Amino acid sequence: MKKKIFFLLWLSIFGLSFACNNKEEKPKIITSSKPVYSYEEKLKSEITEIRNFLGKTPRYNSSVVFLLDMKIESGKNRFFVYDLKHNKILHKGLVGHGSGSETGIAGKLKFSNTKDSNCSSLGKYAIGNSYFGTFGKAYKLYGLDKTNSNAFDRNIVLHKYVDIPYEEQINPICNSLGCPMVNEKFFGVIEKMIDGSKKKIILVIYY
Repeated sequence: MKKKIFFLLWLSIFGLSFACNNKEEKPKIITSSKPVYSYEEKLKSEITEIRNFLGKTPRYNSSVVFLLDMKIESGKNRFFVYDLKHNKILHKGLVGHGSGSETGIAGKLKFSNTKDSNCSSLGKYAIGNSYFGTFGKAYKLYGLDKTNSNAFDRNIVLHKYVDIPYEEQINPICNSLGCPMVNEKFFGVIEKMIDGSKKKIILVIYY
């Protein structure tokens, strides 16, 4: 009888303790402190910079600008045609980057201004005259920054390519040799804007 009372007493004390401990043990929730990339915020920042640049010179088209956000994966729309007069995006499209910009790490690219690197180069470009080459009609690009000053000598041009899809994709699209390379249908849209502009349109590649 004494043993039974002792056992119940022991169970009530330690069993209750164990039960309380179990209730106090809550699953740990691990949250990432890594900020989520916002292409909208980055776009606003780039637009502010390009407005400042265009405000200092009358040489270029101040109504529209082409903005290429290389932080966005290549299967998603990252070529933006932006209306500076009405503050809105007019068109979006896919654009390939240079094969040399691949790092082997998903979502991370590298950039270079070096000849034969096959890399994309960051910075502002003036879109020059058109010509007909390997991919049909294309536009010469003139680098306006130190990061892309060799663009013309590297034969970096804005061109179309048959294997670039028009719609967004789950997987990455094909790469170029450093040129901004777009879908044929999308090329038709920007082609009209470039040919119809009295002044050179600025194209900006950023990351």
